[in-house]
Amino acid sequence: MADEKPLADQEERRQNLGMVLTMLAFAVSIAGAIGFLYVYWTNHDNGLMGASAAVALAGMGVGLVVWTHFLMRHEEAAAERPVLPSSPELREAFVEDFVAGQDQIGRRQVLGWATTGTLVVLGAGGLSLLRSLFGASPETVLKAPVWRRGDRLVTPEGRPVSVETLEPGSTITVFPEGRVGFVPGQTVLIRVQADLLRLPPERRQWAPQGNVAFSRLCTHAGCPVALYEATRHLLLCPCHQSTFNVLTGAQPTSGPAARALPQLPLYVDAHNHLRAAGDFTEPPGPGFWSLPS
Repeated sequence: MADEKPLADQEERRQNLGMVLTMLAFAVSIAGAIGFLYVYWTNHDNGLMGASAAVALAGMGVGLVVWTHFLMRHEEAAAERPVLPSSPELREAFVEDFVAGQDQIGRRQVLGWATTGTLVVLGAGGLSLLRSLFGASPETVLKAPVWRRGDRLVTPEGRPVSVETLEPGSTITVFPEGRVGFVPGQTVLIRVQADLLRLPPERRQWAPQGNVAFSRLCTHAGCPVALYEATRHLLLCPCHQSTFNVLTGAQPTSGPAARALPQLPLYVDAHNHLRAAGDFTEPPGPGFWSLPS
């Protein structure tokens, strides 16, 4: 009996440690799942959403492993049932085991609630994904309007752009006001000498004082058209070397791109700020984005 007491104390410490580690792992899992729900429903970064989902699943997995290793018995025991009435020693041992078992029952109840809470939050995250399954189709999203008439052009820092902001031969990336960073709305604004423009007749009013704007998404594969060669008035795509002539409405001159960059019509408001006179001439991005599914 003297040797059994230290063994019982050691087992008790082991059980307490397992309890703490399991609860900690489940708490991490719940935090990750709540983070996933927040990121998913607020349409934040996909990388952050994936990281939070990984934390939630990893926490659940670690908790189950610790539970199995520390809190579950790993032995098989069998004993013959005595036919005669048990001795006082056996009855006393039974009472001790029964009282000790109450602590285990208490742990199981706490772990049961923790497991239920974790599964509920993880289940909520899984059910939330139905929003993506039954939400708007990619075709609908890709064809949705990007710019609205009256949207003011602003810099990536949110500053309004006036008709005199750029010098001839210079360029800047602009967005619709209130939607800075909106990928489909990223637009390259270029100022050239107005008398050099050779736009179609219906577009001659779209470039006040030589300010012309085109979608920044290449019509070949969607890469950002980020380079401007001022001497030849060419926009260059660094991914596959497509070039677009700014003076003729961003028509392709070389490379794999077969369509012109969508143009954004512009006008000047009473405060000399540039505003969109409507949406792009066609949906921005590669042509296959707009093909029927």
